Amino acid sequence: MFWPFKPAFQKQIARIEITGAIASATRKQVLEALKTVEEKRFPALLLRIDSPGGTVGDSQEIYSALKRLREKIKIIASFGNISASGGVYIGMGATHIMANPGTITGSIGVILRGNNLERLLQKIGVSFKVVKSGPYKDILAFDRELTQPEQHILQELIDTSYQQFVQTVAEGRNLAVDAVKSFADGRIFTGQQALELGVIDRLGTEEDARRWAAELVGLDPNKTKCYTLEERKPLLTRLLSGNRQALVLSSGVDWVEFEMSTSGLPLWLYRP
Repeated sequence: MFWPFKPAFQKQIARIEITGAIASATRKQVLEALKTVEEKRFPALLLRIDSPGGTVGDSQEIYSALKRLREKIKIIASFGNISASGGVYIGMGATHIMANPGTITGSIGVILRGNNLERLLQKIGVSFKVVKSGPYKDILAFDRELTQPEQHILQELIDTSYQQFVQTVAEGRNLAVDAVKSFADGRIFTGQQALELGVIDRLGTEEDARRWAAELVGLDPNKTKCYTLEERKPLLTRLLSGNRQALVLSSGVDWVEFEMSTSGLPLWLYRP
């Protein structure tokens, strides 16, 4: 039997907001939200990104999930105040990208940082005795300088991760790899510059992105609303906070915790 009315979710645009540093908590929340978007058959997704980037693996998993989803629905990424490094990488999973003229974006590249406390430890008379199975098992140890072979190993790791980033941007934006490398040197640029470089499709606000998403799937941009998804909260928390539908996904970690947990990891992250 033909049913003339669309289900409620097919008349709305799903919305997911990614804020803060991208880490494992972000990945878990976003992947769960994307699954909900697919199950409820939303015709389009508005992905609001306000992030300086984060861990490589988590960014790649979110990107891969978005890439699979965009085969079924339209995905519009809206870059907010900042969408840099891993934030850009995630945006490559969208069908189209919009940013404000002044959005800080770019920072396409990889960074790996470790801490060297050797001189401080010498002053206070502390040293470590290490027994290891191979010469590189304690690479980036905080109580000594890197050796030349270790620097070479880490540089190869960074270069491989960088090539993955460049290749994804080239494929996502239909650009030549050499063209991407011309601006993928870690520099940041504005939304206006990103448009000129081909990193985004249009300039505009999140509201403009919502209207664009509605138009792409044949919905009335003046009437179509967004249904924002978030991490499900305990019942008591939801009762105390009221019946709000404005929902946000964030990293759930502060910067100190993020710095500690990612020390020694390659990052797609803008560090001012």
